[in-house]
Amino acid sequence: MPVNFTAIDFETANSSAASACSVGLVKVRDGVVVDKIGWFIRPPLGHDAFLEWNIRIHGIYPEQVVDALSWSEQLPDLVDFADGDVLVAHNAGFDLGVIKTASTITGMTVPDFRYVCSLQVARKTYHLDSYRLPVAAMAAGFEDFSHHNALADSEACAAIMIHAADRHGADTIEDLARICGVNMGVIGPVATQEHRATHGPMALN
Repeated sequence: MPVNFTAIDFETANSSAASACSVGLVKVRDGVVVDKIGWFIRPPLGHDAFLEWNIRIHGIYPEQVVDALSWSEQLPDLVDFADGDVLVAHNAGFDLGVIKTASTITGMTVPDFRYVCSLQVARKTYHLDSYRLPVAAMAAGFEDFSHHNALADSEACAAIMIHAADRHGADTIEDLARICGVNMGVIGPVATQEHRATHGPMALN
């Protein structure tokens, strides 16, 4: 099953999409996790306030990120790890919005990525009372992980997509999206232009 992708998850310091304070990345090759990594991020000035609500959710305090790399310093590492993969995330609009907004605010070029939302795939794959990440991951056989830990959430997301691809008999992540009737989104200038040329301007997610 040659399903290749990189799962991604961000935690944020506050309600700003530019306030990423941690990221988790999981690389999948042929339907198997082959690499994973996660790190803290120092949010940019003006977007670096840690709200009590966010801290309560993810347990990350400002002193933990004070010596971390900034967004502009770590974005190349994120892009290198993904290595051209389709990104997948649970509620992907949020996570890809973090990449787009944080890059724009820090003066970085928004990287080109195609992406698929595992939340949307889960809704087309399972019959559940809730499609929150822990519930959907349990349906995929991935249980007892530390929810809102960025790396653990990325692993859960990857497990959902691997299980869904097997269940639907999908050969690729693009095939899985097609079978589930889920649009592939895009960010970045080149990706957006290519997507418009292929699918028309109304096809953007």
